[in-house]
Amino acid sequence: MTVEELREAVSDLHAQLPANRLVAWTSGNVSGRLPGENSMFIKPSGVAFEELRAEHMCLVDIGSLECRDSHRPSSDSATHAYIYRELPKVGGIVHTHSPYATAWAALGRDIPCVLTAMADEFGGPIPCGGFALIGGEEIGREVVRVLRNHPSPAVLLRNHGVFTIGPTPEAAMKAAVMCEDVARTVHLAMQLGDPTPITAEDIAKLHRRYQRHYGQNHR
Repeated sequence: MTVEELREAVSDLHAQLPANRLVAWTSGNVSGRLPGENSMFIKPSGVAFEELRAEHMCLVDIGSLECRDSHRPSSDSATHAYIYRELPKVGGIVHTHSPYATAWAALGRDIPCVLTAMADEFGGPIPCGGFALIGGEEIGREVVRVLRNHPSPAVLLRNHGVFTIGPTPEAAMKAAVMCEDVARTVHLAMQLGDPTPITAEDIAKLHRRYQRHYGQNHR
């Protein structure tokens, strides 16, 4: 993927945040790492989603946080950069404050794995990390601490929101959409009673099947 193709892709994916009701106003962001480079594209700070264009995306150095474009980058840039530095296989990151998932974060609770869709996509419960202040690397450190050896591409940050990772920005967006969807369904199930957990053995089988055989990219 070329620089301009990634810039366009990251810009276009931001429209999916309000479309899927994952954010309000200008909160949330998407970033993408340039393959083989030490740079990422991320949205500018405080620009309305309906006004975002590819030329607004900020090219930021992952090491120095220097921005090579005219707009001021997202206040979460240090978080995204830290995750990219520590997790080299990550190519895309999405941050949301989606309401159902963030409600679990406000309680400081993992989302229990009671749905096959959760086993497929997340490989078990969606974990909730600790509290971290916004603006520096603290959130990034907590995301990496929780996800480094965890099958889930999503983590809840206590009292904050959701971060998802993936090999591409598109994969991270899928995880963000799925995280909110299952957070809502599990919440609804809990209003009716006590959801039945899936065994660890069955979770592993479901996750393995989904990761190896689902979709068109597996043979």
